[in-house]
Amino acid sequence: MGPDKMNILIAEDEMDIASLYKKVLEARNHRVTVTSNGEDCLKCYHDIFQEMFSSHTRCMQRFQLPFDVVLLDYKMPQINGMEVAKEILAVNSHQRIIFASAHVKETLVDSIKQLKQVVELMQKPFTINKLVDTIEDSEVYDELQKFNVDIDIVKAFIPTHQQITDLLERLRRVQKNNSTVSWSSFTFF
Repeated sequence: MGPDKMNILIAEDEMDIASLYKKVLEARNHRVTVTSNGEDCLKCYHDIFQEMFSSHTRCMQRFQLPFDVVLLDYKMPQINGMEVAKEILAVNSHQRIIFASAHVKETLVDSIKQLKQVVELMQKPFTINKLVDTIEDSEVYDELQKFNVDIDIVKAFIPTHQQITDLLERLRRVQKNNSTVSWSSFTFF
């Protein structure tokens, strides 16, 4: 079974790297929008967010996001990745954001201080397989399978990244506490 189609926004100022990301992700049936700086990324995000909001006549579906993932280069000219993340999270606190950074420690400290939350980080340079696995939550789904979770049923709910990682954390706690699993307590909504 191939990966579920995702809508991905990338902000990367090195166009050869951005083109590689786009090519690989589109080959996996994802829809990819590439921007070359923070300003264009924000404009693209806000335009699509507004379009969704107005087309749903102010009744947006509860967990519908303009993009499944926003991949941000941490250091960009004009508006850097941290400023872009702050603006996106201000309008949509549930947006999944992944920073690509050569300076992971600095990015982590900065994200906690400025965003008041930890976002996902990928240390540059990384392999293209690592990028795909991270975006598609492959490691999370692999770990869920170790708990004998039926991944097809989970995916049928079209969970957000936060929901599947929450499910995984709950299962880890249950295993650690050696408790009995009650599937009714694992709700997505």
